[in-house]
Amino acid sequence: MILTVTPNPSLDRTYELPGLTRGTVLRATADRVDPGGKGVNVSRAVAAAGHRTVAVAPMGGPEGALLARLLGDLGIEAVGVPITGNTRINVTLVEPDGTLTKVNAAGPELSPAEAEDVLEAVRVHAPAADWIACCGSLPRGLPPRWYAELVKRSHRAGARIALDTSGAALTAALDRGPDVIKPNAQELAEAVGRPLATVGDALKAAEELRERGARSVLASLGADGQLLVEASGAYFATAPVAAVRSNVGAGDASLAGFLAAGGQGPEALTSAVAHGAAAVQLAGSLMPTPADLDLPSVVTTSDVPLDRALTEPAP
Repeated sequence: MILTVTPNPSLDRTYELPGLTRGTVLRATADRVDPGGKGVNVSRAVAAAGHRTVAVAPMGGPEGALLARLLGDLGIEAVGVPITGNTRINVTLVEPDGTLTKVNAAGPELSPAEAEDVLEAVRVHAPAADWIACCGSLPRGLPPRWYAELVKRSHRAGARIALDTSGAALTAALDRGPDVIKPNAQELAEAVGRPLATVGDALKAAEELRERGARSVLASLGADGQLLVEASGAYFATAPVAAVRSNVGAGDASLAGFLAAGGQGPEALTSAVAHGAAAVQLAGSLMPTPADLDLPSVVTTSDVPLDRALTEPAP
């Protein structure tokens, strides 16, 4: 079972448009609403793969009630921690060429008591979890070390922790030894305080974060592939993608694939890349099913292409 923790969940409304022109009335060719937030997306991908998952998240107002219902419809056990604020709604506009315009709401502010209630909900369900995936930005009211506290308590309960966040929340949790962290190239650059121009630069940055406490690093390098750096070595994987329809939730699908395949080693990396490649070819934030995966197309190697330039180097 994979337990996910999403401190700032959302309802994700996606509109597909023939084009995006400011100051005009736009008519969507398709639209959908999905439960959102990075940890919620991980649970959706785990459930789509046929595995059990429990999603812990603060939920409030009619939006929170709808979020819980949508999760239940997907076969996900939703552990909604009641809060006084309303769950946020995010909007994604998708153009025919795959260009995305996202509007993310700030979300509610959690009180100290509500923040502690989320930690308590995790504690209650942690013993049954093979992995706990802690994902996304922290809502207003939670200090940067909130994830560090969650990692500490979860390790105390004997659970393995995957952390997918960025900025101060990521760096503050490193000294607690998360079992795996999952930055993208820009988040990796931000964590080490320098730009990354090549895969070799990303490898050095990942090694630095391991020295600072992370036990392994699963770095998403966008179209260039994914990099896994762990105690057994460094591995690199890529997969062909015919056409990108939406990259919303693709990184979350990758993390789900990685954890569902054991959370370590080249086989787990292959699963991560296959899930991510499948996700970007689906509409909105749909999560891939086993039928969508093309595992044989993934090329995984321990020969990291150090000189390969990153397509979109971090600023």
